[in-house]
Amino acid sequence: MSGEAVNDACLAFKKALIERASGAEMGLHLGYPLGGAKPEAANNHRNGSSGKTMLTDTGRLYVEVPRDRDGSFAPQLIPKHQRRFTGLDDKIIGLYARGVSVREIQASLLEAYGTEASGDFISSVTDAVTSEVAA
Repeated sequence: MSGEAVNDACLAFKKALIERASGAEMGLHLGYPLGGAKPEAANNHRNGSSGKTMLTDTGRLYVEVPRDRDGSFAPQLIPKHQRRFTGLDDKIIGLYARGVSVREIQASLLEAYGTEASGDFISSVTDAVTSEVAA
């Protein structure tokens, strides 16, 4: 493979991971997974996605970020209005791969990025990424 082909494959993989993790975040926010039964008491639901061009360490990347009906979804992986994505996903995956606990990952993200991430968020990201890697 050429260097450009490797870079393209890396960007495609990163796009898939970001979109899968964002979908997992939305499922956590709404209380049910994509394709799952919506709880009867829930008024909010998925409402498609919005395209966003991100600047990553390896180049520009166009991703689809999910939306909810009432606009209350506040993504943690890629916050609203953020255009730079420089390694937060790699940090979570790297720490998880080394067997670091969820609490330690939370502390590391807070220290390095000033980002507070819930344990549920970290678990949903790692679960979604694990299934993407398996695919």
